[in-house]
Amino acid sequence: MTTENTSHEPIDRFGGLLEGKVAVITGVGAAETIGAVTAAVFVKEGAQVLAADISGAQKETALALGPGVVPFQVDITREEEVEAMFARAVEVFGRVDILVNVAGNPGGRRGDEITVEEYQSLTSVHLLGTVLTNKHAVRVMTPNGGGAIVNFSSAASFNTDKLISTAYAAAKAGINSLTKSNAVHHGPQNIRVNAVAPGFTMSKKNRGLPPAIEESLSNKAALARPGTPEEQAHVAAFLASDRASFVTGVVVPVDGGWTAKLA
Repeated sequence: MTTENTSHEPIDRFGGLLEGKVAVITGVGAAETIGAVTAAVFVKEGAQVLAADISGAQKETALALGPGVVPFQVDITREEEVEAMFARAVEVFGRVDILVNVAGNPGGRRGDEITVEEYQSLTSVHLLGTVLTNKHAVRVMTPNGGGAIVNFSSAASFNTDKLISTAYAAAKAGINSLTKSNAVHHGPQNIRVNAVAPGFTMSKKNRGLPPAIEESLSNKAALARPGTPEEQAHVAAFLASDRASFVTGVVVPVDGGWTAKLA
């Protein structure tokens, strides 16, 4: 007889899934964000990490995670800074095997109409940032025989929700398209490109939501609860690992079944 474990507490069993790998992870801000938790999971799975963010919080996060993590401040909308980020990773670790592009800005609904400011703010970080980080990841991975890229999209890229900015949803849908295109274009270089599409996740920025909104968003999932940053991070770790060696060009909804529901 087996007993199913339905707990969604953080997984504390690690098996060296990323042993010997070097990862650049963007969006590694303060504790309890998806980026910071992803960096922690990657370290526990054996990776060395360049932890990058625009906020400055990456320094504290890197310090907490130990000597295998080096912080780097970057604005992923500026190509020269993205190029410098990868150059720093190569300088410190000798190569880059993995990019996990988590960096993004909030996508809550801002008004009935999209303003130019909203469009530029969201697409510059989510879409242009993905273009630039993927571009320079390919450049440093190719001489070493390949690598793995994991972009972070959103469940909002598939369907529509009245609480989500339409510009945000469109930018995230663009990430899905870039992910598939880059997988096809760079497959011959042995570079795999996939994406994680989180549903409602109880990361730090969502902990202050009004209870009614939290309940509404949680109940959209078939599992009737929010996800955790750890649940997003473990899927990213699998996609970045050699166990996913024949997986490329896919967008994985990690949403508790949100996108599977018709309403």
